[in-house]
Amino acid sequence: MDTYLPILIMFVIAGGFAGAFLLLSYLLGPKKPTDSKLSVYECGLNPVGSARERFSVKYYLVAILFIVFDIEVVFMYPWAVNYKNAIKDGHGAYMIAVMGVFFVMLVLGLFYEWRKGAMNWSNQA
Repeated sequence: MDTYLPILIMFVIAGGFAGAFLLLSYLLGPKKPTDSKLSVYECGLNPVGSARERFSVKYYLVAILFIVFDIEVVFMYPWAVNYKNAIKDGHGAYMIAVMGVFFVMLVLGLFYEWRKGAMNWSNQA
């Protein structure tokens, strides 16, 4: 427990600083609300339209594709690290085959999405 005491002290001090500055900001800050102070600020422009505006589905589809292919790299890194040990144990060919199937499935998924136009940002469907 002694090894965690400095970390606990650091969290208490950080929380104390945060709380103190929030309290000081509340006590010393100006309290004269006006319409211009309470209005929404977006890049120096007056807000136009509703905040509930719809986004194109393609935005979300590209975000999901990015996450999928980012996770691919996360799975390939430990495989690459353990590959040297697998060669010593005689499992190198098996590991290559498993990663090959994984990679081929991801590439086929990429080509499918590409063919369907998931990464096409034009207005056409």
